[in-house]
Amino acid sequence: MKALPTGPRPNRIVGFIPARAESSRFPGKPLADILGKPMIVQVLQRVAQSPLLDDVWVATDSEAIFNSVRQHHGKAVMTATAHPSGSDRVAEAARHIGLQPDDIVVNIQGDQPLLEPTMIEEVARPLLDDPYLPMSTLIYRIVRDEEINHPNAVKTTFDRDGFALYFSRATIPHFGAQEPGPQYYKHHGIYGYRNDFLQAFARLAPSPLEIAERLEQLRALEHGYRIKVIITDKDSIEVDTPQDLERVRAVLARERLT
Repeated sequence: MKALPTGPRPNRIVGFIPARAESSRFPGKPLADILGKPMIVQVLQRVAQSPLLDDVWVATDSEAIFNSVRQHHGKAVMTATAHPSGSDRVAEAARHIGLQPDDIVVNIQGDQPLLEPTMIEEVARPLLDDPYLPMSTLIYRIVRDEEINHPNAVKTTFDRDGFALYFSRATIPHFGAQEPGPQYYKHHGIYGYRNDFLQAFARLAPSPLEIAERLEQLRALEHGYRIKVIITDKDSIEVDTPQDLERVRAVLARERLT
């Protein structure tokens, strides 16, 4: 087990939303229109409602995304194209804006326009309470049967102390037919880190399991770091397909009528 970063309580807590120019599964996704606003702007405005954050930035390699965020009065920073993960992109953005080692970084996925702002505090709270903790993330008990076997819903297993054992696109753990009421947990894809750990993480080469599963958090586990998981009671639709986008549009349209 590697020594974990230590330090005083953070000076700042800053949110970052990484956004690539293209997605192989859904090209143009960050700028997809949702009730008159690009999805990345919808996410940014949700995140900005968190009273815990001192600042919120979009980290992107796309001039179109950068300009769209700025046109909607948000903050954006240009990053390199060749990042293996969103965490690596966020690490570069944190360096660009001059964050200190003991600052806390919250990484929010740019494809969750229904994210509840209170989830920001849920993921950051363990880092505020435990100065030895390097990284945290949110999980949610699966209630929609179609997510149990769907590879886009990343499943999580964890130990008795609430630390991640593994993340997979496969259905884990395996429950025998005799097991009553199996419970599965999915990963929400929102992370909290201490900036000194995040910078160390970004210097590590992508690990074999990370590459196989296409899950960046496995890099931390494979290098011996612990990830605290927090069970939230809030779900959030991840927009992976045009069908997911229509679900989000319908939900937000209903919210406007209430």
